[in-house]
This record gives sequence, structure tokens and C-alpha cells, in this order.
Amino acid sequence: MKEIILLDVGLSVTMAAKEVKSALKNAREAIKNKEYKEALKHCKAVLKLEKNNYNAWVFIGVSACELDQPDQAQTAYRKASELEPEQPLAWQGLANLYEKNNQADFKAELPSVYQKLVTLYESSDIQKCCEVCKKLADLFLENKDYLQVARTFRKLIQLKEDGRGEKAVDKGEVLQLWKQMIQLLADSVEEQDNETQQHLITAFEKAMTLTDSVPSDGHKKLLIDYISCLSKLQHEQLKTKEICETMLSLYPEQTFPLEELGKWYLKTSVNSDEAARCFTQLLDLDENSGLGRIGFGVRALEEGKYEEAIKHLAQGLKRMRSSTLAWYSLAQGQIKMHRYRDSVVSCNQGICFPAHIPSRISPSVFQIPHADKDPVLMSFKGRAYLQKGSLDQVFQLSTELLASNPGLADAVALQGLAHLAKDELQQAEQNFLKAVELRPDSWEYYFLLGRLYWHMGKESQRDKSKTQTHLLKAAKLDPFLGPAFRYLGHYYREITKDRVRARGCYKRAFELDNGDVESGAATVDLSMEQGDMDSALEVLKAVTEKATPGSAKWAWMRRGLYHLKIGQHSQAIADLQAALRADPQDCICWECLGEAYLNRRSFTAALKAFARAHQLNQESIYNLYQMAAIKQTLGKFKEAASEYLQIIKREEYVPALKGLGECHLAMARAALEDYLDGRAVDLIQEAISYLFRAVRQRPDLSCLWKLLGDACTATHTVSPNRARVLIPGTLSGLDPPDQEHTLTQTQVLKLGERCYAQALKLMAEAANLWYDLGLNYYHQSSRLTSPEQDPEYKLLLEKSLQCVKKAVMLDSSNHSYWNALGVVAMSKGIENFALAQHSFIKSVKMEANNVVAWTNLGTLYLKKENIELAHEAFKIAQSLEPLYVRCWIGQALIAETVGSYDTMDLFRHTTELSTHTEGVKGYAFWVCSTLLDKSNRDSELYRYNIIQMNAVSAAQVALCKYTERIQTDSGAFTMLGYLNEHLHLKKQARQAYQRAAELLRSSEQSESLNFALRNYARALCNTGQWDKAVRVYSSTPKEELHDLTGLALACFRAGHLQDSLRAYEQALTVASSEKEKTYILTALAILQHRQGCMDVAKTLLFKCSMLQEPAAESLLSLCALGLVHSDSTLASAALSELLKRTSGQGTVEERCILTCTLLALQGNYSAVQKEAARAVHSNPGNPSLWALLSRLVPQYYPRKADGGAVAGSVACLSSMTQGKKALLFSGINQLASGRHSIEDKMRNALKTIQTAVRLCPDDPAGWAALMAACHTENTARLLSSSAPRREGLERQLMTLVSEKGQYGERERPLARALEAWALQQAVSGLKQSGQPAEAEAICKQALSPEQPAVFLLLRQIQCESLLLSRTTLPSSVLEQLSSAVLANEACVQAWHWLAEVYRLQGLLVQAVMAYRQSLQLASQLGSFSGKVASLLRLALLALGPCMASVQGAEWKDLVLEATTEALKLGPCPIALLIQALLQFSIKMGARETRRLLERIVYTPSPLQPETVTSVARWYLLRHLHAKDDHELMDTLMDHAKAAGDSKLVEFHKQLSS
Repeated sequence: MKEIILLDVGLSVTMAAKEVKSALKNAREAIKNKEYKEALKHCKAVLKLEKNNYNAWVFIGVSACELDQPDQAQTAYRKASELEPEQPLAWQGLANLYEKNNQADFKAELPSVYQKLVTLYESSDIQKCCEVCKKLADLFLENKDYLQVARTFRKLIQLKEDGRGEKAVDKGEVLQLWKQMIQLLADSVEEQDNETQQHLITAFEKAMTLTDSVPSDGHKKLLIDYISCLSKLQHEQLKTKEICETMLSLYPEQTFPLEELGKWYLKTSVNSDEAARCFTQLLDLDENSGLGRIGFGVRALEEGKYEEAIKHLAQGLKRMRSSTLAWYSLAQGQIKMHRYRDSVVSCNQGICFPAHIPSRISPSVFQIPHADKDPVLMSFKGRAYLQKGSLDQVFQLSTELLASNPGLADAVALQGLAHLAKDELQQAEQNFLKAVELRPDSWEYYFLLGRLYWHMGKESQRDKSKTQTHLLKAAKLDPFLGPAFRYLGHYYREITKDRVRARGCYKRAFELDNGDVESGAATVDLSMEQGDMDSALEVLKAVTEKATPGSAKWAWMRRGLYHLKIGQHSQAIADLQAALRADPQDCICWECLGEAYLNRRSFTAALKAFARAHQLNQESIYNLYQMAAIKQTLGKFKEAASEYLQIIKREEYVPALKGLGECHLAMARAALEDYLDGRAVDLIQEAISYLFRAVRQRPDLSCLWKLLGDACTATHTVSPNRARVLIPGTLSGLDPPDQEHTLTQTQVLKLGERCYAQALKLMAEAANLWYDLGLNYYHQSSRLTSPEQDPEYKLLLEKSLQCVKKAVMLDSSNHSYWNALGVVAMSKGIENFALAQHSFIKSVKMEANNVVAWTNLGTLYLKKENIELAHEAFKIAQSLEPLYVRCWIGQALIAETVGSYDTMDLFRHTTELSTHTEGVKGYAFWVCSTLLDKSNRDSELYRYNIIQMNAVSAAQVALCKYTERIQTDSGAFTMLGYLNEHLHLKKQARQAYQRAAELLRSSEQSESLNFALRNYARALCNTGQWDKAVRVYSSTPKEELHDLTGLALACFRAGHLQDSLRAYEQALTVASSEKEKTYILTALAILQHRQGCMDVAKTLLFKCSMLQEPAAESLLSLCALGLVHSDSTLASAALSELLKRTSGQGTVEERCILTCTLLALQGNYSAVQKEAARAVHSNPGNPSLWALLSRLVPQYYPRKADGGAVAGSVACLSSMTQGKKALLFSGINQLASGRHSIEDKMRNALKTIQTAVRLCPDDPAGWAALMAACHTENTARLLSSSAPRREGLERQLMTLVSEKGQYGERERPLARALEAWALQQAVSGLKQSGQPAEAEAICKQALSPEQPAVFLLLRQIQCESLLLSRTTLPSSVLEQLSSAVLANEACVQAWHWLAEVYRLQGLLVQAVMAYRQSLQLASQLGSFSGKVASLLRLALLALGPCMASVQGAEWKDLVLEATTEALKLGPCPIALLIQALLQFSIKMGARETRRLLERIVYTPSPLQPETVTSVARWYLLRHLHAKDDHELMDTLMDHAKAAGDSKLVEFHKQLSS
């Protein structure tokens, strides 16, 4: 722009003066270089010379504009344009200025500038003129000046069309301009004035005229836009129709013109033929056309075809939901069809769509003015009051209406409705009759009268002139009145019994109102009654397809019942579920759903459905019965029985009684399978009781008699002495009939026979009853005690055979009957093997997968010793059912017959599959045989069959079940006793052997009886019943070694030592081998030792040891003898010989215990722990050794108590048997190491000992340890300044120790010692908690002459307060205390206490003597801890005078002597501390003092207590402070801070201050 201006200036302006030209040139150059301020200077210079210089003013405008000085630029441009108005440069500059700035005054003046430019360019530059015209049009459009936009475009198009001498006009360009004009004006056509609209119409017509290709897409679009524009102009409707018809002629497949025509017809004349053709043509092009459907709907509405109108309008509104006319028309049609709710919905929808009405409308918007003056609106108001129940206001309003309008029928009817609401039927009838007289053409009043007569009772219903006549009149006046047809249906169905007419009326009512549930249901019900299922289903289908979720319950339920009836259960379930969505509280619907699930065999779902129905209606027995029946089907017999019981509590419901009997019978059979025979008999008894109650109600039901027979026959499985059942007298046939009688197994089976016979009387041709009766006879025969001698045996078998044959005759296709026939024919009394084989083969043919028949056939072949055929039959049975146990038993018997190694494995497999008597006995026999054969203990076969397969436990469990059922098999009881012995079940073994002996006493098998008695006597010995064992052994012949040794042992244990001695001497004469003699000699030595003959015992044991093969037991006895009598030489020699001769794993525990005991006897306590640790290291898998190590550590080497705790934990994890004791040992080790809950909340002594007590609550040692743990916890809390938590438990725990410690005579001393310790512990706890009176009371309660320790403890309590108060005790009191201690001379702690008493009394010499006495006693007792304690206490006693600087060397020597002896026993940090303190007392500043203290502080031993270190630091600080050695003091302080010794830090501060 700048360049153009400069160029134009150069071409058009010449300056006369040379200065002006030069200044203008300089100004132009400055503008080129964008030096606008410089240009302004040059222009001002020009204006000074030539005030009206056009170019100078233009240059000023350009420069000012660039310098953002719009006002100066505007002034300059205005001045230039005034100087030369026909020059475009100034005007163009103004236009640029106004375009760049958004000032309102600039924008307002811009159009006039553009218009001036158009005028200037019109004659000179057409191109620029057009551009300015476009800018002007855009500016007018922005200001919504549509008329000026239209005029500007017309001007522009005119310029293009004129051309002004240029080349020919381009029609396409002109067409585009017309289209551009249309585009700018079409959207706002409704806002334009008439002239602008005419310009737009002209634009459309010009554009269509200029369009060459017709028809075409461009032309079509123009027409569509043209029609859309015209449709918005009300005064151009005829032109709109004309253009639509034109477009239809050109584009007959387009729906747009038809839709616009349809809209025009809807507004003008919808009933014309042209409108009909338009809507038809529209639907032909688009069958879902919303406008077409609406058009036909409006036409149908005006023609009175309301149903058709509603249908068309509803379809049309799916596509045109914003059509207010359609909603209005639909509402009108719905009112005509009496669908008032739907009409309200339609009206609301139509109201919401127009833009000028809000979506939510307040009722006040539609309040009609002067409504109280309009009688119609007033009557509507009365109806509203009537619905609200405001009857007084209704009567008042109707009275006012009648007063102002006496002939107003609506007011009379309103009054009648009010009387009807108050049940004043006569007055209501009079009002309705009067309303009919006033308006005889009103359907409503006739309907109200007909409905009133229907509800007035049967007489008025039967009066044809009342109900029927008025209802027919109402239906005739308004054929769309559904309620009238519904009541007519009631009339025809209930009064005239005309089902056809009733169905027609109901159908018509439902067609008129598909929400009429009563009519719809009646239509379906009547259609089903008349057999017209298709019509009923059609109605139901139509309703359910339209129904929303949770609606149309009646339809869904009826359709579900129909599908349930025809067996389409899945569809029935879906329908009933839909019905329940509508009403989840309908118990009937839940029942139907349960039936559907049940018929589909979805038992769990059916159970839930019936449970829900029962919850909703708990009075219904049917639901409860179905729940029980389903649970019975699912095998939940116990739950089913409980629900059956709930039913029979209400009434004697036969199906429930039958179900109860079946459930108890099923549970009895399950118990029989688990060998729970006692429970099974109880359940059978209950089943018979319930079934008999059912039979009394319905004796005509064969199934009940059959179930009774089944229950009675089920007792054949159990042992005869268990099968004793209480039977009602009426059923048993015994007198008195009103009481219950206990029947034996035979009697119960006979009763089952009679029940089957009764069932056969009712159903003689029932094959299953004959089959059951045959089995009953068979079981009766098998229960005879001596079948070969009993004539009834064959008779019963013959009856059984005939009954089963009868069953086969009646139903020869049943494989079970053929199989039973074969079993009976093969039985011992008949043995018709040909018939049996034929029957089994027929059974297999009837059912190929018949594992039972194949197994029985194999048994038949095995009985006939045809091994190959038997094996094949059993193999086929195994392939058919691998889990069927009997075929495996057959294979095991075959393997046993041929001597196969797999026999035991096969029998074992049978016990794993299930329990069967033959399999159990076979497996137990092979297990016992393998155990008795001691030559194969190291074989792989033994390790697999016995150890790896846990054979002993498995066989024992199986035999327990076997002997529970078969109680007459002595061999089984013998094997059971043997297995119980292996499992250390001593009591059970004794009972089994006793039963075996009792069974054999009545038999003639003397050898077996002697064997059983020998076993029984041995079991009595194992259970400690020695006297009884002596009697049983005495009843044996006493010819074998086992009898004699057993008798001798029993006599020894029973205290009959001379009888035992004679028995052992007799056994010595019977013994055949040297090893047997060795054992007998050892036993004799023990017996002699018991009698006090030490030398004889030693001689006998030495004699044993001199034999070529001395028994380890004899060497063990010799070693034990030396240990008992403290003869370490003898014990050591015997132990050395034992270790040389025995190295087996079985004696490692005994050897370790003897070695440790010998070391303890020798006083080598540290070696005790090492020996036990060495044994554990050599045998890490032996939990007994770990437990032994854990037991020895706290007693002999408490420094390693942490390791002892770990050893106990390992033993606990390795073996449950050892773990119970080892856990207690672990807790004691934790006590010894000082582990309490403050230090470790998870792993501490209290928690461990609590667990041990829970595992062994009868062990008094556990309760005693718990006392110690509680005392430790309380002490730790007192030291940490916390309140104790476990106070007041001493007396309870002491009582528990006493109660649990009731041992035999031999263990009584240990129990007494433990009770004494518990007493001391309780007293210590009470004293610590500040309850000396309670402690004294406990001691007095336990005081007795036999317990001097208690007397001493009492004296200690009584003297404690005197000692604490520093009271000087009289010499007599001291003598009494000394006497009490002497009475407990074996108590080291008593001497310690006496020494402390002497010390407090200032009697130091006597205190020293007491400590020396305790040291001597500890050495005699071999108490390591007692010796260390005595030495340290003695050293501490002597250290007192040294620290007090008492003259004399005896105390110093005593300290050194005691500490040196303590250090000889083992590492002792306290002894080292006492030596350091002694040196400190002698010479505090000596170098030796510092050395000794630094040794304790800086190089402590691993087991050194922190207290020792802290005391050493204290005295070391005093030493360094005296030496004034700050460097070493700083080092000591750093060490103290690292150890957390805050007291020392505080002490250092005090010394430094």
C-alpha cells in the first residue's frame, strides 16, 4: 500500500518549487525506510511552503498511522480528501486506518468510506470496486443490515454483468455470487424485511436460471434451500407449494418436497385428496416417514378412527418427537379412547418441545382466569376434590353448581359420585338416573349406572334391565369404553354363564386398554378354559413383548404356568422370573418358579425359590415340604429331616412322614458304610417309627410298607447283639400293643418280611417287591447261628430263590434281579452253580457295564477253583469300575491262592477304596504276618509295605471297624490287639486280647486259648494291672519261656518278689539259648538289688558280662548300679565295656544318659553339656537327644541356656511326642537366660511355657515352670519401674501343681519335692508383691512334721521384717534358726539364708562357717550352681571388711581363696569383678587396679552380664579421676555412652563439677 501511494504521488504530483519536490522526495524515502518521524518532519516542511499539498497530507496520514496515532492520521486523511475528494488515495488510507482500528466511531464511518471508494472505482477499476463491494457486504452482514447486504450484492452482480468493455461475463462467476448472496441471507430470512426477502427470492430464481445442468445435485440443493427458505415465509405458502411440485416433477424420488407439502397440508386441509396422495407417496418412498405417519394419523383422527390414528401418530412421533401438532392429536385420540394417563403424558411431551415454553411448568402458569364462573371447569374441580377424598367440598361445590345451573347434568353426576364414595347407593342411583334424563346421549352416566347396579349385589346384577341394559347403552354410545365391556364380561361370565360372550367382551376391553389387567387375565383364562391356547398365547405374547421390566406380572405368570404345563421348563423359568420382577413378594409366583426349577432338575435354584416362598408365607406346608424333598434329593438328609420335623409338628402329613423315614434310612445306610453300626441302628429305629406313623394314616399305600420292609431288612448288616430295635407293639404284633417292644435282629428281619408281604397284597405284580422279599429271606438265612443244623435254613433259602425267580418272571430285563438270583443260587444251602452262572451271564447281557455281576461271576469261578476264569471276570469288573472294592478283593484272594508277592498290596488297596470285612481281615493278616517275621526288617519290601505305606495304623483302623461289626471273630481281635501294641495303645490292646480270650473260652481250641491268655496277660502288664496279670499267667500251662518270664515280671511289679524269683529260676531252667539266660540273669540281678542283696546282684551282672555275647541290658544295669551307689569306678568300667560292645542306634539315648550321669557324678559339669552336644552332633535326626540336651543345659551349664532353648525348639519341631516335654525344657532354658517379655515380646519364657502347659495340662512340672515364669515377669517389671501384671496367681498355681502331682508310690518323693519348690516359689512371689501375711498363711497351711523345709520357710518369713529393721536377735532365736536349717541339711539355700542372717547380725565368722557348710553340701550333692553360689557369696562377704579397710589379712585371703575356686569351676565374670574390687580397696591408684578393671570393661567374656561391666566402669572412673587421667576418662565415657550407661555419665559430671 505504501509503495502504491508513493508511486502514485510520484506520477500525479509535481511541485513548482524545487524545495517542495525535494521534501516530498525525502518524505517518500523516509517512509520506504520506515523512518516515519523523519517523514513527518519533511511533510511539515512542505506544508509550511504549501499548506494545501495533497501528497503531504497523505504522507502525514501514512506516517501517523504507522506511529499508532490514529486521530492524527484520520485528520490528515480527512484534510487530503477535502482538498481533492475525487482522488482515491486519501479514501483508501482512511479505509485502511478504519480496518486496523476497532474504535466505534471508525467502524461507524467505514461503510461511508467503502461506498465512496465504490463510487470512485466504479468508473476506473472494476476489480477493486468488486473487492470493496464484498468488504462492504461483509460489514453490513456483521451489523445485521441484511437489506444493505442484499443491495450491495446486487450492485456487485450488476458490475459483473455490465462488464464495462471488458471480456464476456462469466456465468459461473455470477452464479457463485448469487449463491454466496443466498448463503449470507438464507439463515436469517425470518428476521428480514419484505424487500430483503424479495432480493433473496430473486437470488434463488436467478441462481436456478443460471444453473445449466438440470437435474443435478447442485440444482437439487438449490431447490431444497429455496423450499426451506420459502417454508419460513408465511405469505409465500403458494409459491412454496409451487416449488415443491416443481421439484417433485424433476426429482420424484426425493422425500423433502413431499415432507414440506405434508407440513403445508397439515396446516391447511389434511382431509383433501391431494394431502392423501402426498402422505401416501411419502410413505411409499419411506415407510418409516414420521411426517407421513402423522399425516395419516391426523386424517384418521378427524375421521373418528381413533385406534388407527393413535397407531399412526405413535409411529410418526418416533421419528418426529418435536411435533407439537402430533402430540396434540395423539392426546386427543387417547382421550377418545379413554386412555387418560397416556393423554396426560402426551400433553406433557408436546408442551416441553416448543422453545418458548420451559420444560418444567408450574401449575400457576395454567391457572385459567375466571374458572369459578365456568360450570364445566367447576365440575372438573369437583372431580379433583372427589379424588382427594374431600367429600364435603364436593357436596358444597355440586350444590352451588345446581343452584346456579339447575339443569347441569355434570353437577348431578358429581353429586351421585360423592354419594357413591360414601356408600350411599340409593342416593347415587337417583342422581345418576336424573343425569341420564338430563343428558340421554352421555355414555358416562349410563356406565356409572351399570357399574353401580353391578356393585349393589346379586339381585341387581341378575336384573337384566339394570346392569346389562345400562352397560350395553354405554358401550353403544361409546364403543371405545373399555370398562363397560369389562363389566359386561363379568355379567356374561358370572350371571348368564355365557363364556363365549364373556370372552368376547373381555377381549374387546383389553384391546381398548391393554393396561386393563383384569380384562387381559380373564381373556387368557377363558381362552385356556375353552381350549383356545393359540389365542391365549397370542394375547400373552403381545403383552409381554410390550411390557417393560417390572410390569405385566399377570401375563408373565400365566405364560410361565403354560410353559411349565407343556414341559418347557427353561422358558417357564424366564417368564416366572419376569413376573417376580413386577412383584417380588408374591409367594405363589415363587412356588411356581420353584416347581419350574425342580422340573428342570436345577435343585439348588429350586431350593432357594421355595425358601423365599416359605419366608413370604410361613404357614404354607407345601413350600417347607418341597425344600425338604429337594435337600433329600441332594443328599442333605440331616437338613431335610429337620424340615420334615417342622411339618409333622403342625400335622401328621404323610409325605413328610414318608420323607422322614427315607432320610433316616439313607443316613442309616451311610452310617453302615462308615461302620457306625450303633448310629445306624438308632437311625433305623427312628425311620421305622416315622414310617409306622405314616402307615397308620395311609395303610393303603404300598410304598410305605415297602419302606418299612427296607428299614427292617437294613439291620442284617450289623452285629446281632447291636441289632436290637424298639418297635411299636401294633407293628410288632406283640402284647401289649400300646407299648414298644425290643426286637432282636431275627425278629426285625421277620417284621420286614411281613411288611413286604403287606405291600405285595396291595401290589401283587410289583417285581421290585418280590425282589426285596427274596433278599429279606436270604438275609434271614445268613443270620442263623448254625445254618447246617437248622432246618429253617434251607427253607428260607428256597423261599428266597422262589421270590427272586418271581421278580425275574415279572421283569426279566432287570439286571439286578438276575444278579440276586445268581447270588441266592450260589449260596451254601442251594449251590446250584449252573443256575448261578446262567443268572450272572444274563445279568451281564441285560447290562453290559454291570460290575456287580462280573464280580459275582468271578467269585463263582474262584469258588469252583477256576483261577483263570475268575481272574478274567475280576479284570473285566475292574475295567468297568476301578473303585469297586469287591473285584479287588477277588484279585487279592487269587494272588493269595497262587502265592503272589502282590497279595498284601492288593489287600491294602481294598482298604483304601472302602471298608469291606474280607479285605480288612486279609490286609490285617498280612500286616501281622509281616510284623511277626523279624528276619525281613531290613528288606525293601518291608520298608515299603509296612513303614512307607503306614500299614500298622491303616490295618488297626480298619480292624477296629471290622470288630465293631463282627464281634465273634477271635482271630480278628487277636490281630487288633497285636497292632494296638505296636501303636502303644495299651488299653485298647488289653481290651482286644480280653475279647479274644472270652470268645475262645467256649471253644475247644486250647492252644489258641493259651495264646490269647498269654497275650492278654502281657497287655495287663503293659497297663500296670499286675495282680490280674499274675492270675491270667497262672491260668496258662506255664510250660513256655514266655509264660514264665511274663509271670515273673508280673509278680515283680506286683511286689511278690519271692514268687518272681522262683519264676525266673524256673525260666532259667527252660531257657534254651545263652542270650535268653543272659536276660534272665539280668532280671535276677535287678530282683536281688531290690531285695537289698548288692553283692549277689553284682555277682550275677558280672556273670552276665563274662559270657561270650553279653546283653547290652546287663551292662546297662551294671553301669546303673554303679551310678546309683556313687561307684564311679564300676560305672565307668561298665560304661566302657558297653560302648565297646554296642554301637546300634537303638541304645544311643541310654548310652548318652549314662555317660552324662557319670560325668556329673565325677563333678565335670561342663563335660555333661559337651557330651550331650556331641551325641546330638553325631545323631542330628534323633529328637530324644535334642530334648536331653535341652534338659541338661540349665541344670549343669546354664551359661549356654540360649543354646538349650534352641535345642528344645528343634526337638519340638522334630517329634510331637518328644516336643511336648522339649517345649517345657526350652522354656526353662529361656528362664535361665533371663528372657522376659520386656526384652522380647514374641520369644520369651512365659509364652513358651504357656504353650507347653496347653499341650500337657496334666504335667505338674509345666505349672511349676509357669509359676517361675510369672515370677520372672513380675521381677523384670519391678526392675524396669513398671507395674507387675500377673500378681495373685501364686496360690492358684501352687494348688494346680499339687493336684496334677498325684503320682504312684514310686514317684511320690518327686511330687513332694515339686510341691515344696512350688511353695517356696509362691512365698517368694507373695513377699515380692508385699503380702507377707498371705505368705505366712500359706506356710502354716502346708506345715507338717514331715516337712521341715516348710517350717524353715515359715521362720524365714517371720524373721524377715526383723532383719530388715536391723533388730538384734537374741541368741535363743539364732539357735532356733540354726536348728531349722540343720533339719534341712540337704538344702544349700537354707545355709545361704542362715549366713545372711549372721551377716546382718554382725556375726561374720558364723556367716563364713555357714557359707563353708553350704559349699560342702553343694559338693556332696554335685550341685554346680550351688558351689558357685556359695563361693561367690563367701567372697562377697569377705569383700565387705576389705572395702571398709578393716585391718587384717584373713579377709583378703578369704576373698582370693573363694574367687580362685570359683574360677576353677569355669569362667566367672563376677569372681573377676570381686578380685578387681579387692585390689581397688587395697590400693585404688595402683596400675594393677586399672588393669583388672579395664579387663572387665573393655574385654568382657561372651557371657558377662551388663551389670558386672557397669560396676567395673563405675570403679574405673573413680580410679581415673583420682589419677586425673582425662584422656582415659574420655575413652571410658565414650564406651559408657555406646553402652547406654547414663548413670555413669551423670556420675562423671558430678565428679567434674
